[in-house]
Amino acid sequence: MGLRIYNTLTRQKELFEPLIPGQVRMYVCGITAYDLSHIGHARSALVFDVIRRYLEVKRYEVRFIRNFTDVDDKIIKRAEQEGASAGEISERFIAEYQKDMENLGVLPATVEPNATEYIPQMITLIERLVARDFAYVVDGDLYFEVRRFPRYGRLSGKNLEELLAGARVEVDERKRDPHDFALWKSAKPGEPSWESPWGPGRPGWHIECSAMSMEHLGESFDIHGGGEDLIFPHHDCEIAQSEAATEKPFVRYWIHNGFVTINQEKMSKSLGNFFTVREIFEKSPYKVPVTAEALRYFLLGTHYRHPLDFSDEALWEAKRALDRFYGLFQRLDEATAPQGQADALLPAVLERVREAFHQAMDDDFNTPVAIAELQVLRADVNKLLEAGLSKEACESAREELGSFGRVLGLLQLSFREWVSQIIPVGSGALGLTGARPRVLPDAEIDKKVARRIEARRQKDFAKADEIRAELAAFGVTIEDRPDGTSRWKR
Repeated sequence: MGLRIYNTLTRQKELFEPLIPGQVRMYVCGITAYDLSHIGHARSALVFDVIRRYLEVKRYEVRFIRNFTDVDDKIIKRAEQEGASAGEISERFIAEYQKDMENLGVLPATVEPNATEYIPQMITLIERLVARDFAYVVDGDLYFEVRRFPRYGRLSGKNLEELLAGARVEVDERKRDPHDFALWKSAKPGEPSWESPWGPGRPGWHIECSAMSMEHLGESFDIHGGGEDLIFPHHDCEIAQSEAATEKPFVRYWIHNGFVTINQEKMSKSLGNFFTVREIFEKSPYKVPVTAEALRYFLLGTHYRHPLDFSDEALWEAKRALDRFYGLFQRLDEATAPQGQADALLPAVLERVREAFHQAMDDDFNTPVAIAELQVLRADVNKLLEAGLSKEACESAREELGSFGRVLGLLQLSFREWVSQIIPVGSGALGLTGARPRVLPDAEIDKKVARRIEARRQKDFAKADEIRAELAAFGVTIEDRPDGTSRWKR
């Protein structure tokens, strides 16, 4: 079937065909570096991290660019508030973003350019627009004349008449049209500025991404991505200025991820439901310690184009699902038999899931379906374990699960590593209090083991694995006997 991608530009799924066979050139809009990154930033970064990983699995050579906007009104305002320079503010929050992405397991981009390093390229691009009569100068400010570009708004599906009728636009009588956007802003006292043919100033936001993407990927490239809030005006403006300057199609496939809500409400600082990635990892206001894999599992459990509701209950379910996977890993790691009655059945099980997993990812990177296929594989392997798998077969199943998980950034730990993350050494039973781990009384352990034996008898292997992981978090291991009973030890 081949990889099919939903293209925001055409509003349909299209067969992916890169401009250069075997190569993918992809640009994703990064953050404006004036504050810590929130869960919406994490979702966008993770979506394109997985897309990049899967393209590489399909043996494409991927050149992935993710920029940083390091000069902007918000950065300048933060700098004024703190009595610092704009450069100091942006440098600090770029470093914080990179820490957060490392904690989340997001791979670094091929190149991560800062906008201020590309001022000459931006000036050159603006000069091309002036020469082709798409830009005009007013008192040292340069604007793109949107009515000179008939296709303006094609990505968002908006037209100028609709925009003028319904939008609240800041009135600037110097503009020829209220929707003409700034390419270059003349210098203001106390703000960073650079020399240009039109006098000192700084670039507009939209021109930054066009200049950086063209510098690293060429005037036409394969994929441009970002959050859906960037479709208009940012990406509409990028298309207009880029295609007006080059007379070439700018991007073949536009990919946008959906918004994040908090308990069914829009994320907002004023509502008190605004969470940074740092808060989620370090302060953890949730009833379950948050690990990178738990957060990734949760974020990937909804298709990237759909809205995602963030809640502690959803995080808890993600953690429990991973408990079941890692409980299975412990069983696979403990296998010692040289032969197993179910060994011959394993290859067909793995091949079926392998095909279903790739079908899901080929269907516009459908991670929820891909995760569901991994759940099916976990259940199937559990059944085969009950029938009897050799050590070699168990190693094969473990390797295959890890291979699938690698595409999603999941299932990359050992059982011991997973348990040490969810219940850190020296923490309380939920990893939040700072006290020593609670010691489970023997009677409580006996009850849990009994419930696990009953779950296995009912063939509820998911529950059995969950109880195994829960006990392991308290330093209790279980050994299953051939007669269906189990014994435990600390």
